[in-house]
Amino acid sequence: MNAIGAASGTSIGVAGSARLAAIAAVTNYKPLSPPLSFIETPAAELYACNVFSKAVMKERLPKTVFKSVVKTIEGGAKLDPSIADIVASAMKDWAIERGATHYAHVFYPLTGLTAEKHDSFLSPDGEGGALTEFSGKQLIQGEPDGSSFPSGGIRATFEARGYTIWDVTSPAYILENPNGTTLCIPTAFVSWTGEALDKKTPVLRSMQALNLQVQRILKLFGHTDGALVSSTAGPEQEYFLIDRNFFFARPDLLNAGRTLFGAKPPKGQEFEDHLLWRHPRAGLGLHAGSRARTV
Repeated sequence: MNAIGAASGTSIGVAGSARLAAIAAVTNYKPLSPPLSFIETPAAELYACNVFSKAVMKERLPKTVFKSVVKTIEGGAKLDPSIADIVASAMKDWAIERGATHYAHVFYPLTGLTAEKHDSFLSPDGEGGALTEFSGKQLIQGEPDGSSFPSGGIRATFEARGYTIWDVTSPAYILENPNGTTLCIPTAFVSWTGEALDKKTPVLRSMQALNLQVQRILKLFGHTDGALVSSTAGPEQEYFLIDRNFFFARPDLLNAGRTLFGAKPPKGQEFEDHLLWRHPRAGLGLHAGSRARTV
């Protein structure tokens, strides 16, 4: 009993110290930079200002090129390689105007971390100077050292490399940090023989397979417009920010179950209860949108 009492007293003392440390962290917190003021800078000017969005593309790309890119993004059409140089030039000019000096192919290897192939816009001109260049070839494909990542046993010298391929469906963006500003280009990462070396390629391939098969079923119901079918499964919309000190002071949070605080949903909700209706014959849940349909 004495041992138990001593252990209980120790745990209470540790919890009390953690609580005091958490309170001190909150009360002594100082922001790293001045708070934003929407009076000085309207929110509309800040939101997605560093994203190479469709609005930016529409402003900077020729009309035919813009339509071709949008057709690939929204309709799943094959990317036209002939427009890559035009898109790359517009993307480079936009990024440099916003302070970027480098570009990076960002990918998600099986290490569980984010990786990137980092390059400069500068290219030697052979005469002692340099030019700012960014070609369509550099935009579409990169070649990081695949031997540094899990590759499914492919170890031959000419095979142990990977390729990053531009994912048109994810917009490029600019990352600002103390070391400089970089144009980040989301990519998929595959091996020389086509094996997926990341977590994104299987998702893109599954979405492609889903669209192909659901299009067959939609035709049975008279939908022949070919609108892209995509999945919209994702995380819940509710998030709670908890101070790090408070989090580690709560052991029930460390082993959370269905919800943030370790308990099952109070009404027994499940994912399949939401957003879907089931057709009695087809056995599929469909949402009819204006152009795209969700499964």
